[in-house]
Parts: sequence; structure tokens; C-alpha cells
Amino acid sequence: MKPELLITANISIAAAAKFLALQPRTLSLAGGSTPRPLYERLSTCAFPWPDVHIFFGDERCVPPDHPDSNYRMAYEALLSKVPVTVHRMPGESCNAEAYEEDLSEVVGPGVPQFDLVLLGLGEDGHTASLFPGDPALEEKTRRVVRVQRPDHPRLTLTLPVFSSAKVALFLVSGESKREALRRLLEGEDIPAARVQAEKVLIFADEAAAP
Repeated sequence: MKPELLITANISIAAAAKFLALQPRTLSLAGGSTPRPLYERLSTCAFPWPDVHIFFGDERCVPPDHPDSNYRMAYEALLSKVPVTVHRMPGESCNAEAYEEDLSEVVGPGVPQFDLVLLGLGEDGHTASLFPGDPALEEKTRRVVRVQRPDHPRLTLTLPVFSSAKVALFLVSGESKREALRRLLEGEDIPAARVQAEKVLIFADEAAAP
């Protein structure tokens, strides 16, 4: 399915409005700096948070209080402020099998179908911790894998999980992402373009717009 692009002056406002319209009960969060304003905005929204299960698309293999932890960022911006059920990736142990078990306990066996997955876009076209040329891109059966990176090893959900989502929402900000966004929109062979959810939305600011 061809992605739908929305160019907006304020990604967090537009994405929060879409979140409230979708009313997701299962979702996975993205890390990085771009989604933080969205999380902060959502923390002030009236929403049935006790009904929501939150997972993570990827995580660096660091303790949850580490400055590089995606969980720490999301906790500070959102999770500490709303009564939500959180399923944190075990960065301190980097145990992919443990997170697979967590997924199975909540959503059952097989590939989960999240209501919403939030994703970022790297300058090289990566999304979550699925990088160009990495063997994790070809994983068809496992739902969580460990990948090696120069900074930290990471855990990431796999393409079958992201592609099973009802809605995949990319948040793209900054001029440095312009070429990657062009490649995503044109369906070039980059990891982000391999996400084939039921609906793929891209919210980009004016600086990132091709």
C-alpha cells in the first residue's frame, strides 16, 4: 500500500489528533528525539489509558535508566504520567526470547496485530533497529531479534510484526531526513519501505518534505 503523506508545521499536534481518532489499545513506541513532543502531548490527553498495552519497537541494550534508553525517554515524557500497562524491552539483558514470551502472554502466539506502531526514519532509511543490509531484515518467523550496532547491541521487532499492524505511523523531522523520505515515498529498497501495514501514514515537517 502506498504511504499517505501529511506535511505539517507541528508533528506532535497532528500525530496526537490521529492517535485520539484511532483510539489504539495496543501500540509500540518509537525512540529517538522526534516522538518525544508527541509523548509529552499525549500525557496531557484524556484517554482510557488503563485499557492500553504499550510495547516498544526497539531498544538499545542498556539499563532502563541509561541516557540512551528508549524506555527512559518514553517514561519521562509519557509513561510515568498515565496509568498504562507497559511491556518494556529488557535492554539490560538484551534477551530477545524473553520479549517474545512477553508478546505471547499478552497477544497470544503468532504475529501480533498492533492497533498502531509508531516509527522513525533514519537518514540511511532504517526504521526501529532494522538497518540496510542487516540480516534482521530477512527474518520471517521470529518476532524479536537482537542486532549488533557500533554504539550498543539492540533489540528490535521484525518486519512481520510492523507489517501486521493496522496502522504504521512514521514521524519524520528535519532537513537531514529529506532524501530518506523521498526514497520511502517512492518505494525504494530501504528498510522503512518494507513496512507494509494495513495503512501506512507519514507525518513530516516542512523541513523534511521532499
